[in-house]
Amino acid sequence: MTNNKNIVALDLPIPDVEDLPADVRKYFDICLEKLGMVPNVLTAFSQNLKQLDGFIRFYNELMMGESELSKLEREMIAVVVSSENKCFYCLVAHGAAVRVMSADPTLGEHLVMNYRTTKLDRRQRAMLDFASHLTRSPQTVMENQVQALRDAGFSDSGIWDLSNVIGFYNMSNRVAIASDMQPNPEYHSQSR
Repeated sequence: MTNNKNIVALDLPIPDVEDLPADVRKYFDICLEKLGMVPNVLTAFSQNLKQLDGFIRFYNELMMGESELSKLEREMIAVVVSSENKCFYCLVAHGAAVRVMSADPTLGEHLVMNYRTTKLDRRQRAMLDFASHLTRSPQTVMENQVQALRDAGFSDSGIWDLSNVIGFYNMSNRVAIASDMQPNPEYHSQSR
């Protein structure tokens, strides 16, 4: 079993990589090749292979599937949601992704600390305002917030995608916070 105290505070039965099924090992190898690491969230989920499969499939579709949201915008949403929730794991991991994708070392920090302080276009401002609002006060979202997204250029399909990304990171943040999930050390130095 993997020593999971560096990953999560919970005593989970995280298997060693060589004990995982071949398809999971192959996916982890792809992570190593592309990212230089296996994200700790995947390692933590590996203790329940059905949950890992569901997480990977939903994550891949939300973050890399067809959408009017760019991949960078999806990462920006992850950071703003995680900032509202104070999720250390996701702030570090997705803040690094924003730095890498944007080639802007300050954008990730602006989004982590206060997205309102960075220069954004009208569409991105509306997108992140909605992400913040839906995270903080979901019960108060009204038609005027949805209309603001339409006015900024989002289609209803785009609003659906946006809402799913926001919801996914609210769920992920809560799991990461509850388990005291730690970000991989490699994230801290990416694009600095």
